[in-house]
Amino acid sequence: MTNPMIALVTGGNKGIGREIAAQLAQLGHTVIIGARSLERGEQTAAELRAAGGSVTSVALDVTDAASVVAAAERVTAEHGRLDALINNAGISQQPGADFAGQLPRTADVDHVRSVFETNVFGVITVTSAFLPLLRRSDSPRIVNVSSSAGSLASISDFGNTDPIALGYVPSKTALTAVTMMYARDLVSERILVNAVCPGFVATDLNGHRGLSTPTEGARSAVTMATIPADGPTGTFTDVNGPVAW
Repeated sequence: MTNPMIALVTGGNKGIGREIAAQLAQLGHTVIIGARSLERGEQTAAELRAAGGSVTSVALDVTDAASVVAAAERVTAEHGRLDALINNAGISQQPGADFAGQLPRTADVDHVRSVFETNVFGVITVTSAFLPLLRRSDSPRIVNVSSSAGSLASISDFGNTDPIALGYVPSKTALTAVTMMYARDLVSERILVNAVCPGFVATDLNGHRGLSTPTEGARSAVTMATIPADGPTGTFTDVNGPVAW
């Protein structure tokens, strides 16, 4: 894609989201950082502007429908369209909790529910709110940041060393399925919808235990956010290509 686009990155003030925003800005695109805290979002936007990017921010809490609607209204007023929506915001657990609350034998259903609220329902809420803006684009695309941790092929392997997490892992399985539902539904409108896995990236989400950097983790999302209008839809990929799910 050669023409500059307008892209929104949820959870774009830190980690992988920040790097997605930075890389898109470096490519010459206009980037809107969605963050629960407008102050933190604007701080990141200011840093990326100082590096030469066209970057702004908007208050956007994916679990708060009113916040999402207000963000969509602001983007409509300021930009009039959206070319790429990158649903990056996600959590692994409730703040202050750990994966013990997600072990099936001792599961805290409220803990599990809170993970799904962000990782699945939040994506649906945001996507629904921004579809009217995406429809105004000549080359609309949606990228959902999922994880191979939720791959059915992976979680059915008893030798898998990934954590057993009744909230996080199934939420990513569901997110990939949600992606495919949107891809099938929106194919007639030529809205490309794809899921990506950033890999095991060192971020707050995993206590910085990941093996890859946020810069590396952002690449798959940036690639899918900038595919041409006749590019793929309904795929799940990482930096190495298709992910078995």
